[in-house]
Amino acid sequence: MKKLYIETVGCQMNVLDSELVVAALRKEGYELTASTADADTVLFNTCSVRQHAEDKIYSALGRIKEAKRDDPKKVIGVIGCMAQKDQQLVFDRAPYVDLVVGPGQLHQVPQLIRNIEAGAGQQMEVSLGRKEGSRDQIERSHESFDPLRDPSMRPTPFQAYVRIQIGCDKFCTYCIVPSVRGPEQSRPPEQIVAEARQLVSEGCKEITLLGQTVNSYRYQAGERTTRFSDLLTDLHAIEGLERLKFVTNYPKDMTDDLLAAVRDLPKCAKYLHVPAQSGSDAQLKRMRRGYTVAEYREMFARTVEKIPGVAVSSDFIVGFSGETDADFQLSMDLVRECRFKNSFIFKYSERPGTKGADLLPDDVPEQVKRDRNNEMLALQNEISEADNQGFLGRQVKVLVEGLSKAAQKKESPSAEDNGPLVQLIGRTMCDRIVVFDGNRRQVGQTMPIAIYDANVHTLFGTVVTQHVGAELVTLE
Repeated sequence: MKKLYIETVGCQMNVLDSELVVAALRKEGYELTASTADADTVLFNTCSVRQHAEDKIYSALGRIKEAKRDDPKKVIGVIGCMAQKDQQLVFDRAPYVDLVVGPGQLHQVPQLIRNIEAGAGQQMEVSLGRKEGSRDQIERSHESFDPLRDPSMRPTPFQAYVRIQIGCDKFCTYCIVPSVRGPEQSRPPEQIVAEARQLVSEGCKEITLLGQTVNSYRYQAGERTTRFSDLLTDLHAIEGLERLKFVTNYPKDMTDDLLAAVRDLPKCAKYLHVPAQSGSDAQLKRMRRGYTVAEYREMFARTVEKIPGVAVSSDFIVGFSGETDADFQLSMDLVRECRFKNSFIFKYSERPGTKGADLLPDDVPEQVKRDRNNEMLALQNEISEADNQGFLGRQVKVLVEGLSKAAQKKESPSAEDNGPLVQLIGRTMCDRIVVFDGNRRQVGQTMPIAIYDANVHTLFGTVVTQHVGAELVTLE
C-alpha cells in the first residue's frame, strides 16, 4: 500500500480540497502518513492570499530536497492556489518538484501521479488565466466539483464543509483569488442538497457552506432562480442536520431575504462573517471593495435589527497602499461602533498579479503596519472579552467538537469513553468557543452548558443536568 503525506495551508476551501484529493488517492491504494520520510507521495496544498503562506511552502520544499535525492521515486507535488499563481516558477525554484496542479484540476492528481511514475517527467495542469479565453472556456477550466469525500480529513466526524460556489468576480485590488480560483460559479442546488444528505447519512450534524463570497450564491436554470436563502431553506429540511453555517459573506449581497432565512430557520447559526476591510471610504475605493462605510454601517444595522442576538465578525487590512493615520483611526472607529465578535486583522501583503501590486505603491512602512495591527488587535480583544463577560450566568447550547488542546496533550491512548472527566471544547450557535469538563462519549452531542467564566476567546462552563419537570430555560 502506498503512503501519502499532505500538508494544507490557507482557508476552509483548501481544507475541503485536500479532503477531495485524499479521497481520490485512497481509491488508488494510498493510506495517509504523518511523515514525509515514509511517504511515496508528498503534496502541499497551498495558499496565495499572503506572502507568509507562500514562504512557508517554499521552506517546506527546501526541507524535503534531501529526501527526494535519497529516494528519487518519491513524488513531490504542489497543488492549489500558489500552484495556479506561480506555475513554472515552482519548478524553477524547486526543480525536484514533480507535480504542479491548480485548484481547478485537482481531480486530475491521481492520473498525473501515474504519469510521473511511468516516467513522463514533470507534470503541470493549471486553469486558464482571466484573459486567456472566453468566460465559458475559463469557467470550464476551473470547474472541479469532485463528489468523492474522505471523512478522515474533516474537522471532526460530525462536521463537514460543502462547497456551493467557486471563484470570485469582485476583483478587489489586493486580492489574488479571482486569478487563482477563476470566475464566480454557483453549483446546482440539487447537487448541493444531495451532497449534504449524504454527509448527514454518514453522521454529520453540522455543515458549513463555502464560497469566496458565499452570500452571492445564485443559480439560474431556465426560468427558475435559486437564491441563497432558497438554498438554506432546502438544506434546513434535511432530517438529522442540526446546524448550518456559511462563510465568507460580501457586505453588498446581505439581502433582506437572506437575513430573514437566518433569523427564521432554527438550524442556521446566528453568526455572520462579513469583512469590512477598512473604515475609510478612501481606502475602500483604493481596495475596489464596491461599497462605502455608510453602506457597510447600514448593512450591519439591518443585520442586528433583523436577527436578535446575532454575532458578526469581520476582516481588516492595515497598511494598505496610501493608508494614513486618519484612515486607520476611521477603521478603529468602525471596530468600536460595531463591536464585532472577533476580527481577523492582517498587515497588507502585496500580491504579484493583482491590481494593487501593478498600480498602487506598497508605501506604508512595515513597522507602521505592525503597530497598527497590534493596536487594532488590542481594541478588538478588549471588545471581545467585554462581550463574552455578558454570557456569565447564561446557558448555551454547545455542539461538542472534541477534546480541548490542553486535554489532547494529556490524552492516554487507552482512555475509554466513560473514563475520568476531560476538558472538552465546542461552539455555540453564535460561534463562540466553550470549554467544559465532560467525558468522551459527549463528543458529537449538543449539550446545555452553563457559563461561569470568560476571557477574550473562550467561554468556560459546566454541563447542565436537566431534571424531569424542571423549568424550561431558553438556550442560545
